[in-house]
Amino acid sequence: MPLPLYRSRPGGFDIQPASATEARPINDFIYLSEGLSNSYLVVTSEGRVVINTGMGFEAPVHKRNYDAVDDGPVRYILFTQGHVDHVGGTDLFSESGTEIVAQANNLRHQADDRRIAQFRASRSAFAFADVIAKAVRHVDEGFSGAIPAQSRPEPTITFEDRHSIELGGTRFELIATPGGETTDSMVIWLPELRVCFAGNLFGALFGHFPNLVTIRGDRYRDALAFIASLDRVLDLEPDLLLVGHHQPVEGRELIRSELLRLRGAVQYVHDETVRGMNEGIDVWTLMDRIRLPEELEVGEGYGKISWSVRAIWETYAGWFHHSSTTELYSVPSTRIYSDLADLAGGTDALARRAREKLASGLPVEALHLVEIALGVEPDNLEAIEVSLEAHEQLESESENFWLTSWLRKQIAALRQKG
Repeated sequence: MPLPLYRSRPGGFDIQPASATEARPINDFIYLSEGLSNSYLVVTSEGRVVINTGMGFEAPVHKRNYDAVDDGPVRYILFTQGHVDHVGGTDLFSESGTEIVAQANNLRHQADDRRIAQFRASRSAFAFADVIAKAVRHVDEGFSGAIPAQSRPEPTITFEDRHSIELGGTRFELIATPGGETTDSMVIWLPELRVCFAGNLFGALFGHFPNLVTIRGDRYRDALAFIASLDRVLDLEPDLLLVGHHQPVEGRELIRSELLRLRGAVQYVHDETVRGMNEGIDVWTLMDRIRLPEELEVGEGYGKISWSVRAIWETYAGWFHHSSTTELYSVPSTRIYSDLADLAGGTDALARRAREKLASGLPVEALHLVEIALGVEPDNLEAIEVSLEAHEQLESESENFWLTSWLRKQIAALRQKG
């Protein structure tokens, strides 16, 4: 069975909508249908269990794939977490008598999603708009009838820490793992088979550092809670790990060694950040300095260590960094950009200095300067060109899905302006 994208292939996160014409068999009764997040089907003699349902517009693909395998009743729908790409297809799968099972924090998480849905959609568009449009076109072309709306399901069964289900001789143990991407995260354990459905507990790209904060906008994720949740899976000693993106991970020793490495990496970054805080080192210096030792190296294709340093810092300390009185007021630095431009001799002078920074291998410092220039004169061609070149340089060096997506969005906007 092939391995997912590991730290040896950094930056390989390639999210694609559900489009496969058939479900992939994992064994004789577990099937995978890939999409914006993985959906799984477990077939038993007494009916079917669906684990995660994808986005609403993907549900026809998943359902067609699963119905071709087995058309028995859907007895249970289980969510490994409450994110929209895990729960959105529920209405299409739910039948009379279907039990929808989630960890007890699921409704609270879904309420968060509803409350700031417009904000999150606009902040996520730079990364997902193209792939979602592609998915909708695929479903629209391949299926008759209206594309299903995004589900907002209400679980019929919730639990706090553990819950067991038995169906057709298969026992499902549901275990809360609140240190995952959402506080309603859970793993699903099939003890007789030593199979664990982990969803995105370990992040969207297994073998890479988790996202302790997302630049699309989400709540901070606690590093120590992540470690505690990881330990729950370590204690299970699974032979097969079925994850939220890409392919399964097989082999008890391989899974254990990868989880121990990831555990050590997160613990190290947490401890070094806390040590630096207690020594009075500012967050920017810690973001720049903290690096994993060789024996704990993991990929940064989805989460970044520097971003996680800041997330840990602010999880403990909040947004006030004690570096400037201006942090405490509602006047952003952009208000004095025109003053800085005047003092520098105009926006052209700032653009020229930015180009010097770029030529010296300092693209981020160059961006600081051109952002001032463009804040005063948005159509300054020299500043636009320097900003474009700086973004292109940073994009060429990026191995992180989120950073690369953001940089490409900015590059496209700057090319239109230029």
